[in-house]
Amino acid sequence: MGKIRVLVVEDSLTVRKHLSAILAADPEIQVVGEAEDGKRAIELCLEHRPDVITMDMMLPVMSGLAATEYIMAHCPTPILVVSSSTNRGELFRTYDALAAGALDVFEKMKGTEPDGVWERDFVANVRLAAKIRVITHPRGRLKKFEQPAITPFEPPLASPTRKPELVVIGASTGGPGAIVEVLRGLPKAFQLPVLFVLHINEPFGLAFAEWLDGQTPRRVSYPKDGDPVSSAAGRVVMAPGGRHLAVRDGRLRFTFDPERHSCRPSIDVLFESVAREYGAAVTACLLTGMGRDGAAGLLAVRKAGGLTIAQDEATSVIYGMPKEAARLGAAGRILPLAEIGPAIAAADETRP
Repeated sequence: MGKIRVLVVEDSLTVRKHLSAILAADPEIQVVGEAEDGKRAIELCLEHRPDVITMDMMLPVMSGLAATEYIMAHCPTPILVVSSSTNRGELFRTYDALAAGALDVFEKMKGTEPDGVWERDFVANVRLAAKIRVITHPRGRLKKFEQPAITPFEPPLASPTRKPELVVIGASTGGPGAIVEVLRGLPKAFQLPVLFVLHINEPFGLAFAEWLDGQTPRRVSYPKDGDPVSSAAGRVVMAPGGRHLAVRDGRLRFTFDPERHSCRPSIDVLFESVAREYGAAVTACLLTGMGRDGAAGLLAVRKAGGLTIAQDEATSVIYGMPKEAARLGAAGRILPLAEIGPAIAAADETRP
C-alpha cells in the first residue's frame, strides 16, 4: 500500500512549512505539493491528484472556499479545512466549504496546546480523511446504486399512524450541505417544528445556526432549555454543541449525559426521546455521516409508527449512518437527497 499523498494549501509560508513538516514526519504520508493560494491549489490538485488536501479558507488570488467548490466539482478530493475559529467571516466560509463538499474542519494551532497533541490530532484527521471516498452530488444523483435490503422487524405495537407533529433530522459528515437542501425542499407554508442534530466539532459549531439561518427562508436558532416544542413551529432548532437535545413532557431539554457513539449531541438521544414522547406523530430523517449514531434512534421511531427516511448511498458524502439504519430495518424509505424535503412535506399533507 502506497503512502497517503497530501497537498497542503496555506498562504502563510511559516505555517505552510510547519504543516508540511508535521505530515512529512509520518512515514506513511507524503507531501506532494504546497500551494499559497486557491488558484495554485487547483493547479496542483489537477497535476498531482492527491489523496487529501488540507485547505486554509483565507487565501489570496482565489479563496479556499472557491478552490473547494471547483475541486469538488471537477476533481473530487477529500478536503480537510484547517481554519481559525476566531474570525466570524472565516467561520462562515468554513461552513460554505463544508456545504460544498469539504469533509471536516480542524482548528489551527493556537500555541497553547500541550507539546505534540495538536500535531498528533492533525495527522490523525488527515489519515481519516484519506479513507473517505468523496462524491459530487450532481454526479451522484445521476448514478444508480443498489439499495441495501431492509431487514423485516416485528410490527410495532403503537398507536395508529397519525398526522406528524414534528420533524427530527440528524446528520454528520456532509451534513451542512445536506440539511440546506432538505430545508430548501420544504414549502414556505410548512409549519411543523424541525429539530436538528449535527456532529460538528467545537468551536466550529458556535455560529453554525446563524449560518444555516441565512441559507434558507426558514428561521434557524439554538433553543433554550425548557422551551416548549410548540415554540419551534415553522422554525428549525439545533442541538447546541457539547449537550444532548431531547424532548420531555413537550419541552426541549439539554442533558450532559455520557456521549453516545462518541457523540454529544447524539442523534440517537433525540430520536429515541421523540419516539417515546410522540410515537407515530414523528417524521425522522437520517442523513449522510460516518459511524452509526442515529440508526437505533431511527428504528425506535419506526417501531413507534412514525415515518422514517434515510438518505441513499448515491447522494451521501459518507454512507455510514444511513447504511446502518438500512441494515437495521430502521428506514421506512431510502431516498436521494433532493427528494427528502418534498417527502417530509408530503407526509404532513397526506397522513390522517
